[in-house]
This record gives sequence, structure tokens and C-alpha cells, in this order.
Amino acid sequence: MSTDRRRFLQQLGSAAAGLAGVSLLGADALAAQPPKKLFFKISLAQWSLHKSLFQKEIDTLDFPRLAREVYQIDAVEYVNQFFKDKVSDKQYLRQLLTRSQDHGVVNNMIMIDEETDLGDPDQNKRLKAVEVHSRWADAAKFLGCNLIRVNAFGAGSKQEAKNAVVDGLGRLGEYCHQIGLQLVTENHGGLSSDAVWLADVLRQIDKPYVGALPDFTNWCLRREGPGFWDGKCLEEYDPYDGVATLMPFAGGVSAKAFTFDAKGNCQEIDYLKMLKIVKDAGFTGYIGIEYEGEGLPEKEGILKTKALLQRVGAKLS
Repeated sequence: MSTDRRRFLQQLGSAAAGLAGVSLLGADALAAQPPKKLFFKISLAQWSLHKSLFQKEIDTLDFPRLAREVYQIDAVEYVNQFFKDKVSDKQYLRQLLTRSQDHGVVNNMIMIDEETDLGDPDQNKRLKAVEVHSRWADAAKFLGCNLIRVNAFGAGSKQEAKNAVVDGLGRLGEYCHQIGLQLVTENHGGLSSDAVWLADVLRQIDKPYVGALPDFTNWCLRREGPGFWDGKCLEEYDPYDGVATLMPFAGGVSAKAFTFDAKGNCQEIDYLKMLKIVKDAGFTGYIGIEYEGEGLPEKEGILKTKALLQRVGAKLS
């Protein structure tokens, strides 16, 4: 046998051994590959656990641990409704901060609901609303949060409400900026679900530290009932147009999910279409999971939403 032929057979044997090694490793070798880095980060909104929280099965102090240990998520978004009486309780806030630090969890945001309206037509009431929200800004700063989310609620005509909201949000935004926080507001019913109206509010304020938190849903403009959440929706803003309109102002994004099909896709929202809008806007921050479905336990719904974000996000990254 010639030297060249012997060398060729030796090389062929080495290659075959290498292939056999891969075959023995099988799918485990492929599974060991690191997951694709997403263009965004994932956080968990406390509202995803609202049933357990309202039923007192868990409380806010449990939230950082659950985010890390149960859902493998390292950033959270609190909702003030679940610790409303603790806004100035430094002992409680210090305990919450310690819990988050112990579990390596970033306190990214506090979402503020059920406080007085920042767009109240009465200036004295509006100033009081700014004062009340400022206390939550202080609590967020203490917890090391990056931002707070508030509601752009008011009354009167579109223009009257806009003028009042610009004033209230603007004043609160200045306070947040002074203490090192960003202020965001979301589409959350009524006029705030009119993306053009809300975007115009933010343009008039015209401050980089006052922005938006586009939500995949919450686009109902008018319902049968008297409130923002009562009764069948009679008029809805297009969710994709709405998110696209608010993305230039986005300090964060809320990913809603309610029901899933057999393939794990959200039946209410086309996540591929929506996340492409988010990516095309150049967004790289936190997308918060807000599971609100009735058909699945909270744990399963959160994990399905997370898996959907990761799967679709990987396609776009």
C-alpha cells in the first residue's frame, strides 16, 4: 500500500471516529449549544400572579423569589395595589429590597394604579395626584427601580384632558428625573388607549425621561359599561398600529397573553408581528410578561408566555 493511500485511510478513520462520537452524543450535543441571545430582556409583571396575590396565597415579599426560582426570570415589575399601604414603610421596603438582592433579581418598575388622576381638570386635585404619585416614585427609587408606570387619566374633552394630562405627567416627570427615575405611561383604557392622543401628550411634554409603556392589549376606547373595564368593548384601537405609534417613546413593553393554541401561540395577539414592530423600533429593553388568562393556572400561563417570547424573539434576533 502506498504512503499516500495509507495516509488517506488514516484520515478517513479519524473522521469516522469523530462522526461516531457525535452520534453517541446525539441530541445532547445539540442541546448543549447556548440559546440564541434575544434582542430584548424579559421581566415578570406582578399582575401575572394577581389571583394568588388577591387570594393571599402569596404576597409581594414572595415575588422576587418566585420570579427567580419558579420562572428563572431575573427582573420584576411590581404593582402598587399589592402593597399599597407600604409606600412609606421603609422597614417593609428594605425587606423587599433585601429579598430581591438575595435572589439576584432586578427591581425594574412599579406600576401605579388606583391613585388620583394626574389629568384631573381641577388643578388642586391634579397637584395632589402628583404628590401622591411622587411617594411611589420615592419607593421605587429606594428599591433600585429604573422607572414607574402611571396612568394618563383625566376628564373633559379630548383637548381638555390632554392639556391636564400634559401638565400632571410633566410635573411628575420632572420630579422623577430629579431623583433618577424614568416615568412611563401606558395604553390603559379611555383616551389613553387612543395611541395618537397619547403620543401627542408625550410629544408636548417633550422630555426623554417621560415616555410610554406600550401594552399588546388594553386598546378598548369605549365599552358598554360606565368604566374602562366594564362590559363588552364597542370600539377598539388597532393594537399593532397602537404599539407602533407608541414605540418611539417606549421605556418598556408589556407582553399580554390570555389563551394559547396547541402550538403555544397566543390566540389574541400575533407575537411575531408584534415583536417585529418592537424590534424595528430599535427597542432592546425589558419586555414584561403579563399573563391574564382564565384557562390555565398562573404558573403554566406565565411559562407559556415566556416560551413564546423566547421562541419568537429568537427568530427575530
